Amino acid sequence: MPRTTTRRAVTAVLTAALLAPLAACAGQDAGKDTPAPAGGDSATPGTTHLTVLAAASLTNVFKTAGAAYEKSHPGTTLTFSFAGSQELIAQVRQGAPADALVTADTRSMDGVKGEVEAPTVIAKNRLVIATAEGNPRKVATLKDLGDPRLKVVLAAPEVPAGKYSAKILAAQGVTVKPVSQEPSVRAVLSKVELGEADAGLVYRTDADTVPGKVDAVPIPDAQNAIAEYPAAALKDSPNAEAAAAFVAWLSGPEARKILGEAGFQQP
Repeated sequence: MPRTTTRRAVTAVLTAALLAPLAACAGQDAGKDTPAPAGGDSATPGTTHLTVLAAASLTNVFKTAGAAYEKSHPGTTLTFSFAGSQELIAQVRQGAPADALVTADTRSMDGVKGEVEAPTVIAKNRLVIATAEGNPRKVATLKDLGDPRLKVVLAAPEVPAGKYSAKILAAQGVTVKPVSQEPSVRAVLSKVELGEADAGLVYRTDADTVPGKVDAVPIPDAQNAIAEYPAAALKDSPNAEAAAAFVAWLSGPEARKILGEAGFQQP
């Protein structure tokens, strides 16, 4: 073998021998800095991570409920994904990784009955007319929303709040030409809060989340709609037992107290 080739071979062997321990150390350090993957006990020993898809109108109350659940169930952590129910249903159908689903109407939940366990209604809600603080346009009834001079915003027809809104407006013979139709009830509330609309139909609990920023004009029960919130564990959940436990807890006294304090009605 030529001398040059021999020298190169020896150098390569020595270099590899010197770098091997460094590579091993680097691998150990990298493992310490890499976060554990989410999902079940395989992520962090003794910890179960649940992902809950929930209707946008539950944003505030579920943050409170989630903290309470984690406190009373050490070893379980919750991650919420809030959106319009129609978006949540689309995510379930597309196979998004999740453990439980809570929608703002039973019809949406029925649309994925093959993907969920038997649902349970955990709360109810009602609509109000949201206006700017002080109600400067003096909106008093559903019929007032038919005034073409009024900028009204509604949830889109495929959104539960949009379906409820269309139902009660039709029952009163009120025709509304909304300036926009939003993907969630929280988006409707935001439009009114920012002054981009004079009025909008939202759940009472949504209006309660921004005191001093919007007024809530009540709608008589006889003219209103009742929104129901069903909750269910997903059949493909990798944490089926923990998901079922969380859904059951949502119907229990602690969760009902939290929901009630946020303005939700008992199922």
